[in-house]
Amino acid sequence: MRIKDLHVLPKFSDGWSYLYVEHCRIDQEAQAIAIHDETGKVPVPCAKLALLMLGPGVSITHAAISVLADHGCLVVWCGEEGVRFYASGMGETRSAVNFLHQARMWAHEKLRMKVIRRFYQLRFAEELDPELTLRQIRGMEGVRVRETYARASRETGVPWTGRSYHRGNWSDANPVNRALSAANSCLYGICHAAIVSAGFSPALGFIHTGKMLSFVYDVADLYKTEVTIPVAFQAAAAETDSLERQVRMTCRDQFVATRILKRIIPDIKTVLMVHKKDVSCDSVLFDQDAAAPGALWDPEEGEVEGGRIHPLGTYEAGEDCGYHDS
Repeated sequence: MRIKDLHVLPKFSDGWSYLYVEHCRIDQEAQAIAIHDETGKVPVPCAKLALLMLGPGVSITHAAISVLADHGCLVVWCGEEGVRFYASGMGETRSAVNFLHQARMWAHEKLRMKVIRRFYQLRFAEELDPELTLRQIRGMEGVRVRETYARASRETGVPWTGRSYHRGNWSDANPVNRALSAANSCLYGICHAAIVSAGFSPALGFIHTGKMLSFVYDVADLYKTEVTIPVAFQAAAAETDSLERQVRMTCRDQFVATRILKRIIPDIKTVLMVHKKDVSCDSVLFDQDAAAPGALWDPEEGEVEGGRIHPLGTYEAGEDCGYHDS
């Protein structure tokens, strides 16, 4: 039986963080999935899984993808050790209300600047002077990040000469830079899952721009100094042969310890100034019934009812009345 009402699913913040797999086969098992590899079969109750990262060598059945989508689990296809992001599925809402709000804030220059300042404000303990320019705030942010790297280096004994890596040759980077890339990749994945889960756009960034994951980078930057930088330096200091695996496991522990799943969506709503009253009845309806007709945009009324035939004369001859059978 397929799940029709998405409100019966656990909230993103109540779910597990993520699962990375590679070189295995995944198929459906009842209302969950099962992972098969050379060691045997592992059932995974995907109803509480927020993100499934598929690395190289994974084959997955259509039925497994279907049950993951039904349970609101975001599936991403990524590179070895989860350090490249190739593609993703869909999250657990069918409403566009959050995306439309994000688009309005992004498209209005003054509102966009307001959102950017709120993003930076979340990174600082002290209140930012409203007279500071964006360039001055970015300078302060640079100092804050450099101090974080320096402190992590002092605490772990891992030398730090700056961020340096070659995307075409993973092994060329030193251990701490590889660990940073692996940790940030995990953070991007979990932020991406939260963004899609709540119906926001990963592409409509406010600080970052021009890439399909610009908003993911905006959000992930809120947590790097708290989570991924310390994790990367600790992993590099351990001098383990399985550095990237160690990073992923430590990230998972830190995601739980810092309760990051419970924080991402509220933080996004804080910076975007999303209020409870902005959640329309339509958004609840669409999550209960994905086939429910949406409204039609109207230049005078804002929206008019969709899914029905409007009286003749409302539209010019030959113009689409907006009625479509579904």
